[in-house]
Amino acid sequence: MAGRAIGCRQIGDVLTQLREHGTDAVQTQSCRRGEGVLEPFPGHEPPDGPADEPPAWRSLTKPWACRPGEKKAPHYAHRATFIGLEYLIPVIQVSGVRKTYGPTVAVDEVSFDVADGEIFGLIGPNGAGKTTTMECVEGLRSPDRGTISVLGLDPFRDVYKLQNRIGVQLQEAQLQKRIKVWEAVHLWASLYRKKAADGDRLLEQLGLGDKRNAWFMTLSGGQKQRLFIALAVINDPELVFLDELTTGLDPQARRAIWELVRGIRQRGKTVFLTTHLMEEAERLCDRVAIIEHGRIIDIDTPEGLISRHCPEQTVVLATDDLCAEEVFRGIPRVETVIRQDGRFTIGGRGDDLVTNVIHCLSENRIRVTDFRTVLPTLEDVFLKLTGHSIRD
Repeated sequence: MAGRAIGCRQIGDVLTQLREHGTDAVQTQSCRRGEGVLEPFPGHEPPDGPADEPPAWRSLTKPWACRPGEKKAPHYAHRATFIGLEYLIPVIQVSGVRKTYGPTVAVDEVSFDVADGEIFGLIGPNGAGKTTTMECVEGLRSPDRGTISVLGLDPFRDVYKLQNRIGVQLQEAQLQKRIKVWEAVHLWASLYRKKAADGDRLLEQLGLGDKRNAWFMTLSGGQKQRLFIALAVINDPELVFLDELTTGLDPQARRAIWELVRGIRQRGKTVFLTTHLMEEAERLCDRVAIIEHGRIIDIDTPEGLISRHCPEQTVVLATDDLCAEEVFRGIPRVETVIRQDGRFTIGGRGDDLVTNVIHCLSENRIRVTDFRTVLPTLEDVFLKLTGHSIRD
């Protein structure tokens, strides 16, 4: 019997299917990252079909189907087992969440999943609903309706169980001016029931070892952010929330923080972050959800969003050849050729566009003094989906 793992967008879907088939025999257990294809129990056949293609369960295979031979299978934190099939449960599940403040709708029917071991980004402009959504997931703010599951727990009913398993870095936070760095770390470590990470070692890893005895008020912006990250992971959490962690930092400090976030993921943690910086999301995130006016517009990998919404490619080159424009317009799949003072901007579609341009230059012996490609970014995706720039 072939092994198969079927993922689901919402654990509620699984429970509904279980009840329909007359059983509540659901078991959950830990699932290490990297385990993809699962084996059915011996002697059991799933409902309405063989294990490798059960028709009654097809609705549960999207978007997280894990088929034999797939190299990039998603990984979740828990399993649910039913009649010989094991269903992988996301670390975070949000379904139909809505939050209003009087007449203002901050979050409007938001749904998404976060897989184990990934960096998931919620991106959008200021005021789009990112922080409100994250605070609902963290259990800091109650939604008006909708369901939320974090590590298989309800963030409101199971708040004390969850606190020891997550770490949170808030968008705005402050400490006492004269608290020392080591004092803050030791204070935070004392708040958790389980054994905390080695505070001194953590400070060294985050580049704050030489600031151990410094007062909080003497730290730079980047150093304060690194300290808040240290406080968020001092309890060695399975899941880390980071809300606008590099806002206001200079480029050097921002890139240093990015490396720290990648380090958190490399230690086997899951990261859920919010940002309005498209470059940050593109550099860090395995998947992103674009949110605007409280609604999720699209969810995919940065590469997937760009390829689906902005498949255009652009080549910019400089040449003095008087016949170049006519030749460039004859290149296959070229849609636009714009000339300005000897500089050409060639736009088109297809993976072979750049190759075709280079071949055209060589074949027609056109001498160029500058040549570069311009690739679309998440900023272009956001502009196309919303009709305005992230900075507007």
